[in-house]
Amino acid sequence: MSGRVLLAVAVALVLAAVALTRVLENQYYYFATYVILQYVVLATAWNILGGYTGYVNFGSAAFFATGAYTAAVLIKAVAAPFPVLLVAGGLVAGLLGLGIGYLTLRLRGVFFAIATLALAVVLQTLVVNWGYVGGSRGIYTLRPARVPFFDNYVEFLFVVMVVLALGALATARWIERSWIGRGLVAIRDNEEAAECMGVPTLRLKLVATTVSGALMGVAGAPFPYYLTYMEPTSAFNLDYAINSLAMPMIGGTTTWVGPLVGAVLLGAAQQVATVTISSALNLLIVGLVVVAFVILAPEGIVGLFRRWRARARA
Repeated sequence: MSGRVLLAVAVALVLAAVALTRVLENQYYYFATYVILQYVVLATAWNILGGYTGYVNFGSAAFFATGAYTAAVLIKAVAAPFPVLLVAGGLVAGLLGLGIGYLTLRLRGVFFAIATLALAVVLQTLVVNWGYVGGSRGIYTLRPARVPFFDNYVEFLFVVMVVLALGALATARWIERSWIGRGLVAIRDNEEAAECMGVPTLRLKLVATTVSGALMGVAGAPFPYYLTYMEPTSAFNLDYAINSLAMPMIGGTTTWVGPLVGAVLLGAAQQVATVTISSALNLLIVGLVVVAFVILAPEGIVGLFRRWRARARA
């Protein structure tokens, strides 16, 4: 599709989301869809570094929580408006990604993954001991009493996450089709060869960590208003790190469509399991599905579809 067609589709989806708030009264559907769309943003952000570049990141929860606590601080300190929370959350998390990338991107493979996991542990320890945001006790956030054009704040957050998910997908698609994306793929395939061919590997990896961190921070910025009570365990939840990695692997890591497919399918399965069985089964579902795809379809659902289409044409 051309850029104009995709823009028209995005606008139509946002308008459809707004229209849905006028007819659907059950608030659970907004909460559940918000979570799924949140994972679309996180999975897309993870894929920019882990899928395109080949650097596996286990620190997704750290960047998500950075955006969430940045928003919480601004709400408590100056009662910042919602757009400021999104920009600030993305900016702080992006700067964190830039700094951590500069320090760790010379590591490769499992060493880089361990470094990103350590980042989440360190940040959570700092937040637990930070009294201004409640420490281990957590912090309460009051939602605004009214929001224009919406009956309640839950509907507003749902539409906001629709916009953020579309923005994350558009960013990933642009990177994939630009010279940046081609450089990242070269790094993933053979970093030494790419560097010998003149690809600015460190610069491109820093771009990937910064953009990935910023998108995760933006996804976390509405979190204080979504829960209204936030504590370190919820903000640094292991689910964010595992799902951010698993969803692109299930959908396919070589294209921007893969994280969308994986997040929608796996996120919806987790929401159904939460309502019908137990939320404790979510990680078990993720583990079983990931193992199945690693064995049977390492290229993900998109890879399977491409293989099937190639056979059909042949």
